[in-house]
This record gives sequence, C-alpha cells and structure tokens, in this order.
Amino acid sequence: MALEWVVLGYAAGAEAVMLLLLTLPGLDGLRRGMVSVVRGALKPMMSVVPFCLFLLMDIYWKYETRPTCDDEHACTPSEHLRHQKSIMKSQRNALLIAAALLLYWVLFSVTQLVVRLDQMQQRVDKLKKRDD
Repeated sequence: MALEWVVLGYAAGAEAVMLLLLTLPGLDGLRRGMVSVVRGALKPMMSVVPFCLFLLMDIYWKYETRPTCDDEHACTPSEHLRHQKSIMKSQRNALLIAAALLLYWVLFSVTQLVVRLDQMQQRVDKLKKRDD
C-alpha cells in the first residue's frame, strides 16, 4: 500500500508546483504556456479524486477492522505501540488526501480564473483598438 501513498504525494506535489507557477507575479510569459499545460493536465489529474476516495475507504476499513484491546492487560506493549503507529499513519494519510483534493480544487479554480482574466484582457485590448 505504500506505493499508492507515494503516487498521491507526487500528484499533490505536482499540483502545488503548478499552482505556484500560475500564481507567482511577474511570470506572464511562462504563465501563458503553463495555462495550456495545466488545462491539458487537469482532466487526467481528475483521477486523483476517485483515487483519494478509494484510499479514504481503505483508511476507514483499517479503522473498523483493527484489533481492540478490551481489557487493560489484553495487549502487549508492542501491540499497543503498533496500534498507535497505525493510527498516526492513518492520520498522516488522511491529511495527504485532504491536501491533494484541496490542491486539485484550488488549481482548477485558479486556472479558470486565469483563463477568464486573459479573455477579459483580450476584450479590453480589442475595445481600445476599436476606439482608436
């Protein structure tokens, strides 16, 4: 299962880098190319959403089927430590899922805003040329 988390981490990292390149000021020349790259990458990256839902269900299944220690002395210290590590990993993975989904949504929204801003700028330029 570690490979899935690595893939999700790389996807979230790629989303963060694309978002950073789209929103940094002063990169107008790069932004035009990045918009076309990001718009082309958004549809394949949509697979992050069902992938995250699958991993979220996996976390839930692990939570529901975990062994419990009903009595005070039913678990050995090593079992208790393993259980605590499992809980920490699940919390970390849930944060990664939330970050990947949030970054995808923000990237989609920012890309749409940049496209609309470029279209409005082109309209303003046309109107200025027509008035002259």
